[in-house]
Amino acid sequence: MNNHANPAKSGVSLISLTIDAEAETNRIVAAMREQVRHNLRRRGFVLGLSGGVDSSICAALAARAVGAQNVLCLFMPENDSDPDSLRLGKLVAETFGLESVTEDIGPALEAMGCYARRDAFIKEIEPEFGPGWASKIVIANALANEGYNISSLVLQRPDGTTEKLRMPSSVYLGIVAATNMKQRTRKQIEYYHADRMNYAVIGTPNLLEYDQGFFVKNGDGAADLKPIAHLYKSQVYQLATYLGVPKEITSRPPTTDTYQLAQTQEEFYFALPYHQMDQCLYGLNESLPVSVTAASAHLTEDQVSRVWRDIRAKRKATRYLHLGPQLVAPIAGFHGD
Repeated sequence: MNNHANPAKSGVSLISLTIDAEAETNRIVAAMREQVRHNLRRRGFVLGLSGGVDSSICAALAARAVGAQNVLCLFMPENDSDPDSLRLGKLVAETFGLESVTEDIGPALEAMGCYARRDAFIKEIEPEFGPGWASKIVIANALANEGYNISSLVLQRPDGTTEKLRMPSSVYLGIVAATNMKQRTRKQIEYYHADRMNYAVIGTPNLLEYDQGFFVKNGDGAADLKPIAHLYKSQVYQLATYLGVPKEITSRPPTTDTYQLAQTQEEFYFALPYHQMDQCLYGLNESLPVSVTAASAHLTEDQVSRVWRDIRAKRKATRYLHLGPQLVAPIAGFHGD
């Protein structure tokens, strides 16, 4: 990758996350081909297509690595899914000539009590919540809260009016625990198809999501390989343009598609839009001066310092998500990671 600094008119060298998309594509494809054939010893790839840019470029890269005929894409809508996600996912599969299967996980989630459990926690702070209502969780921006992101529950009544409520930690954790069933159920479906076809499962987080723990452990965080976890989100979009991902997808704001109400990733988890988060994360990772990072991200130095505190806090809070099972002692003869 070519992460270099460009001279700015102001005289301050700004951060550039521009990459050579062709060279990076070739590097990733070669690594995927080596990993699936020699490390994982599988015949092809399975991945869930969400209609977002990350899964779209992973599908395109997989097709280049092993051939479109050896890639299976899964669409896994549920009761709260945006219909556009399924439509756009199918558009990606058609664009790259990939086989696909639709698995509606709504009935399974219903049977496990996913929606009922979530609603029960919501009713602890809004007893009237029920049919016709909708919800989502949002954060208060770290820039306005001394680096601390406080989550709130947004509810929409049947008449369209909304209210924002503070949640005790038990309610927040309960809602998140229930909605995490969605990601874990999807991963179960992915591994079913991977097992029957002797394929490997692709995980689709970019560097920002991977670094900041924006995934569900043993859900979308589970995979056999994660081919774009080293790329900043800004670089993902560059690769998407090069690979020919449909413009309707690359022009769409990143979403979670987890709650009933439309929700961007910025609302739910990150302090800033992805292009500014990339600049701040790169500045922190490369130990750049706060002045350079601030100029590049179009923020004040105080705002950058707050975002850096938020990044460090999320790293600490989500370290658990990256950990494997803990052992008392090493197992003799075992050489896995």
